[in-house]
Amino acid sequence: MGIGIALASVATISATAGAILAVTLNSSSTPLLQSQLSPDEAAVFNQDEPISAGSSLRLPRLTRPVNILVLGIKVLSSDLDNPPDEMADLGYHALVNSFDGLSDTMLLLRFNPRDNQLAVMSIPRDTRTLVAGRLTKINEANLDGGPALTAEAIGELLGGVPIDRYVRINVQGVEKLIDALGGVEVNVPQDMKYQDDSQHLYINLKAGEQTLDGDQAMQFLRFRYDENGDIGRVQRQQMLMRAVVEQALNPATIARLPKILSVIQSHVDTNLAVEELVALVGFAAQTNRSNVQMLMLPGEFSLAGEFDRSYWLPHYAQIDQMVEQYFGIGSAQVAEASNPAYLRVAIQDSTGDELAVQSLIDTLYDAGYQNVYVDRDLNYPIAQTRVVAQQGDRVSADWIQRLVGVGEVRVESTGSLDSDITIQVGEDWVAEHGAAL
Repeated sequence: MGIGIALASVATISATAGAILAVTLNSSSTPLLQSQLSPDEAAVFNQDEPISAGSSLRLPRLTRPVNILVLGIKVLSSDLDNPPDEMADLGYHALVNSFDGLSDTMLLLRFNPRDNQLAVMSIPRDTRTLVAGRLTKINEANLDGGPALTAEAIGELLGGVPIDRYVRINVQGVEKLIDALGGVEVNVPQDMKYQDDSQHLYINLKAGEQTLDGDQAMQFLRFRYDENGDIGRVQRQQMLMRAVVEQALNPATIARLPKILSVIQSHVDTNLAVEELVALVGFAAQTNRSNVQMLMLPGEFSLAGEFDRSYWLPHYAQIDQMVEQYFGIGSAQVAEASNPAYLRVAIQDSTGDELAVQSLIDTLYDAGYQNVYVDRDLNYPIAQTRVVAQQGDRVSADWIQRLVGVGEVRVESTGSLDSDITIQVGEDWVAEHGAAL
């Protein structure tokens, strides 16, 4: 599920929305908790130093970099010892408005006012790591010990990154949030069809650009029946998050804010105080899209039969580099460009113009990029070429964008999984190098 949407969509509307938020929730220092943390659990989160400041004359603002853990929770009636009476005899596993289950999605968001950057790291739910001293999947942490244990496990996985606050939202909340926004426009990359009568899960989406309502957005997010499994879901989460940001920036979203706030109050559990949430709103409202980096925890699939079940196996050296660059103390660190000879560059074509693709390959080879390969085509056209920093290497992506002379750089994980950089070829490249010439 694209659960960072819950915070990110509200937080990208406008400063006006922040004012409405402060008035509507009407309690500037009370956390929006739906569950109680013990003193030991509360101590897991870095609350010694305030993250926001304000006065009666101005809205709160972020005063330092802050890391927010966002958890998307899916709980079925069959997961509960005592399900609600109305769900006891349904004959299928119904979704429940609860936070006490497995994490279906885990995101770590870093809001950094020192350089106006917003980094979002997706952590695959099948990641193999230590949870309370045992090696298991990271998504079990919330079930075993709630947000505090999840924060401990993720902090250790990332080499000691401190986590300041958490946000939990359940599946039903995401669906209602998308509806509250009036739907979201997404380019569905492939036909998606799946049926699970035991959960009343029915996925039936056609490829192409379209506006998804809440139910359809959940189908898009829950589909994982392709060659990339759960990692494909992570990529779709990032696609939807970008789309939701675009939707949230629409001025018409202001009129929908009461519905959005209603979803927050009934489907979100967080130890953020309202004034802190307002500060995040104000910061994100002023963050340019180019300053939003969407990362994925580096790793690889386990081999068939290697363990008793499938895992995403972390690559710790790459994790350390990514954490240092995007989640280090203070501002993001400026990295050096990778050696072109060793950089893995994938090409995904959206144009169907073989001459243009070959011209791009030749351009890269001539510039010293020797590890270039053609990946699967995109099954939808794009006007502007995208240079995707798949592993978070923004500097190398910038170098390649300057080399090809067209397109935009995106720091996200929506390209080829095995690449360092993925170039998604658009019509702008064809206009200069295509067969028509």
